Amino acid sequence: MTIEQTENETVRDSARKRLRDRRDLWTHWFVYAVINGFLVVVWLLTGQGYFWPGWVLAGWGLAIVFHLWDYYWKWHRPITEAVVDAEVRRRA
Repeated sequence: MTIEQTENETVRDSARKRLRDRRDLWTHWFVYAVINGFLVVVWLLTGQGYFWPGWVLAGWGLAIVFHLWDYYWKWHRPITEAVVDAEVRRRA
């Protein structure tokens, strides 16, 4: 295998991971909307007292924020050879 083929495979692997991460993020959003929508409907049908679904919405919403942060931040800051070298030096 040539260096060019190896680099091409690395780029393809990176793209594949990016697509998988994007799909996982959208799945997380969808599950959040469905489950929390169901909880709000249950709240509506059971008397509409204290808005207890707010705790789930807020907690899970925070997890979504972290997921978004992880998805966008790590892709805007690529791991370069200089970063890898610095990490190796730090661990040595």
